[in-house]
Amino acid sequence: MLGFTWPEICPNISVSVMGREGDYVDRNLKVIVEKHPDGYVAYPLGMKGVVVGEGDTYEEALADVKSAVRFHAETFGNSVFENESIVLEAFIAETAIAV
Repeated sequence: MLGFTWPEICPNISVSVMGREGDYVDRNLKVIVEKHPDGYVAYPLGMKGVVVGEGDTYEEALADVKSAVRFHAETFGNSVFENESIVLEAFIAETAIAV
């Protein structure tokens, strides 16, 4: 057991981004949240490009990644969302490998 709960590993976030016709639409994304000794890092699944959020707390990292997703989509357009590969679930596994 890694000491994670499912919402901490991959919560859903909803982000309002500009649609094709200039109106805002909600996008639901799964986000990986990692706890490090110096804070939290969060990144969404199913996006093209690099989008990362950080914070001293879990909530700050989620808020930061939401802002980063919104900025990324407004800068590069809705094509940053992968339409064909919708992530239904994400899992973290640990294994030993002899090297």
